[in-house]
Order: sequence, then structure tokens, then C-alpha cells
Amino acid sequence: MANRNFTLVIHGGAGAILKSKMTPELEQQYRDGLQQALAAGFDILKKGGIAVDAVQRAINIMEDSPLFNAGKGAVFTHEGKHEQDACIMDGRTLECGSVAGIRRIKRPINLARLVMDKSPHVLLGGEGAETFAVEHGFELVDDDYFHTERRRQQLQVAIEKEAAKDDPSGDNQFLSEDTRHGTVGAVALDRDGNLAAATSSGGMTNKRFGRIGDSALIGAGTYANNKTCAVSTTGHGEYFMRTVLAYDLSALMEYSGLSLRDAADKVVNGTFTELGGTGGLIALDAEGNIAMPFNCEGMYRGWQSHDKGPTVAIYKDDNSE
Repeated sequence: MANRNFTLVIHGGAGAILKSKMTPELEQQYRDGLQQALAAGFDILKKGGIAVDAVQRAINIMEDSPLFNAGKGAVFTHEGKHEQDACIMDGRTLECGSVAGIRRIKRPINLARLVMDKSPHVLLGGEGAETFAVEHGFELVDDDYFHTERRRQQLQVAIEKEAAKDDPSGDNQFLSEDTRHGTVGAVALDRDGNLAAATSSGGMTNKRFGRIGDSALIGAGTYANNKTCAVSTTGHGEYFMRTVLAYDLSALMEYSGLSLRDAADKVVNGTFTELGGTGGLIALDAEGNIAMPFNCEGMYRGWQSHDKGPTVAIYKDDNSE
């Protein structure tokens, strides 16, 4: 029997998102961008489409926007380039596809989907991933496609702070949270009761040495399993990797019997926070229950179900689910 609790939840990054530092015009642009992504993804679910298509489509909208740190709006590396990660997972089959450190793909999540559908592997990186893309008809774009003045200014500030602190390690410890944290993600439940999750990210401003974040790693930044939940994280990726946070949430539900919300709160406010991690996640279970905990000032987020929404929120005191 078809499941009528079809639902879509999205995020566009988390961090030091303060209303006092947001102009009304920019805030409206973010709200509009989230609404557009929700509408595109939810339309697929409403028409009986599958969850993996819905999350991919929602992320495409955010990847095409200069507002979000993925695709067009990706941040700069220390060398003034762009290196992006993405991952998608089907909760019905546990099939997944990831790409890491890719430089010339407009919509990284589409290449992750191709890896899932057309490759025997789970994770492809760098030039090899782009060769695979070209062999399947993807167009490569020049790095200039990703250039935005806002991101260039963020890079310059990060480099200046690094120099002032005499820190040549490039570990980003002097970056503010809004330049550390940037990812887009989506989780969905379709009419057939199947879950899916996807995440796409430009990584950290001023990153070096081919750094790869949690967004490319199954179980850290992305996870989906029909038995439990679908999860996409956003925040300081190293801590999501160290705690394997997305899978930990699923494991708490499967092996300890915790509810989605209790498991989500536990993983965000437990070891992740104790270690110094900041950020949040979106999660969805097979009954259509939603969790969106975060331990920082804000998280760009939105949700819609068969009988609720669409709703978007940015700050802690915005509408809750």
C-alpha cells in the first residue's frame, strides 16, 4: 500500500547565522531559495516520484544558486580554486554514490547519482571522477563558473587572519563559523515508504592539500536506511567524520530503539558537541517524523509533507517542526 506520509526536508548550511548581521534583502533571498528548492523536490514526491529523485532535484536548485556553498556558490580553496564533494544514498537498497575533490562539475550531486547508478564503486575522486563524468556525457565547466565576489572576499579575510596569527598550517582555526560551515542537503520519504538522503558541499573556505569533508562520506555526512532514517549533516565536517554521526543516529534507532528525535538530539548534543563540533542535521524516518537539531545560532532549513508546509526557517527562534 502506498505511503501517504511523503515528506521532504532540506538544509542550506548552518553556523553563525545572526539576524543582526543579515540584511532584510539577503534574508529574503535565502528564504526564497529554500522555498524554490522545496517546491522542486516536493513536486516530484507529490506526483508519485521516488525519494532519490526528489533529494537530487532539491539540491540541484541550491547548487545553481550563488547563495549556498555548493555548486555555483562554492567557496574558494587556499589556491583560489574550487573543490567539491557530494553524496547520495537510497534507503531502500543501501546503494550510494559519492564524489570528492571535483573541480569542474556544475552540479556535483548529479555526478554522485551517476556513480550510484552506473559505477560498481561507491566513491570516486578528483580527475578520475571527472573522467568518469565525461565518459557519460557530462559537460566540464571552467573554474570561473564558480567565482562569486562574496566568496572571494571570504577567502581574502581568511588568508589575512591566518597570516596575522602566524599559522601556516591552513587548518582554518581562525575562520568564523559562517565560513567554516556550508553544505546543502535533503532527505525525503516517498509514497512507497522509501527514504533517501543527499548532501553537496564546496567545503571550507581556504582549505588546503585536497581536504575532503564529511559530505562525501557515507555514515558521516549522509546516510539513509528504510529501517531507520535518512540523514544529512551540515557544519564542521571533521567532527561529523570523527563521530560517524549520520550512521550513529541510525544505529541508535535500530539497536537501541530510540525515536528519531531522541537519537538526533543525542548525536548532536553528545560527543559531537563535547569534542567542539558545531553544526546540525536534518533527519526523517519512515513514518514521516522530522528532526532538525543544531548547536549553533542558525541553520537554513525547510520542510514540507503531504499535509504540512511548505515552511522555511533560518534562526533558532524561527518556526519549529
